[in-house]
Amino acid sequence: MKRIVLFLVTNLAVMVVLSVVLSVLGVDRFLTESGINVGALLVFSLVLGFGGSLISLLMSKPDGEMVDRRRR
Repeated sequence: MKRIVLFLVTNLAVMVVLSVVLSVLGVDRFLTESGINVGALLVFSLVLGFGGSLISLLMSKPDGEMVDRRRR
């Protein structure tokens, strides 16, 4: 359960930092002027980020157990 909570909190924190950085640097205005919806871009990156980190999360536990078995 702790892994899932950390997974969610980390991914949401990354999205908050990404949106703040885009706003502070003015990239969001540039993207909007170019016809790119910043909200849709953030949702797209959220989906890809969650997908990739979920795959990594699911692979890490069996991999760690396999390494631990080799040490014994």
